[in-house]
Amino acid sequence: MQLTDFPRVPLAHLPTPLEFMPRLSEALGGPKIYVKRDDCTGLATGGNKTRKLEYSMGDALKQGADTIITVGAVQSNHVRQTAAAACKLGLKCEVLLEHRVEHPTVLYRTSGNVLLDRIFGANLREYAAGTDFDAAMAAVAEEVEAAGGKPYIIPGGASNPVGALGYVGCGLELLVQCEQQSLKVDHIVTATGSAGTHGGLAVGIRGAGSNLPILGIGVNAPQDVQEDKVYKLACETADLIGKQDIVSRDDIVADCDYIGAGYG
Repeated sequence: MQLTDFPRVPLAHLPTPLEFMPRLSEALGGPKIYVKRDDCTGLATGGNKTRKLEYSMGDALKQGADTIITVGAVQSNHVRQTAAAACKLGLKCEVLLEHRVEHPTVLYRTSGNVLLDRIFGANLREYAAGTDFDAAMAAVAEEVEAAGGKPYIIPGGASNPVGALGYVGCGLELLVQCEQQSLKVDHIVTATGSAGTHGGLAVGIRGAGSNLPILGIGVNAPQDVQEDKVYKLACETADLIGKQDIVSRDDIVADCDYIGAGYG
């Protein structure tokens, strides 16, 4: 797979470590657990969205954009990393924040990632839960164009085929690290929400010829809905890199039994 065919802006500290957790493994009395430390990607305290943004921002710059538009929950890690990436690259950033949490405190609405978003110069717009954000982002894009700007829309979580390329690369990186450490890994476990991380990993792992199982732990949708969403994005990502049909529907498995009463 030639990911070098796609525009990419270096934003992350890569490769991230693959770290053994001896005390956690002992406490659980079960398998040896290793953690792929994508909290260490480095951009504005790090996180998994940085890998995706390398490709999203690369595409934005290729298209001549000067304003990034994205969406997320009030305390979105994706929004924080997108605002930081835009700031680093000298781009404007328009953020649509969705109020998904009932009865938020003042600190929830103003501190943490929201404070960082503002420090990075993002313009924050607030919306009610359930807003049609495709339409809302399109409206903001029209506003930017009317003012003479060139907008580029990044969906929530940067989870489209372009963003998912970041986790295609992560899958390849992980397999190399396993080989270097002589590890026989039996299972990959990842959070699965907007689908870009899960779908990208599936394409990267299968595209490298590995049958390593991947289990997604759902954060906000029923199992059938989540698996279908991940499979759709995985297929679109595989098409983008010219590797059609490398992911089967049976490859996509999600456990959605841990979802609580609301996001966040």
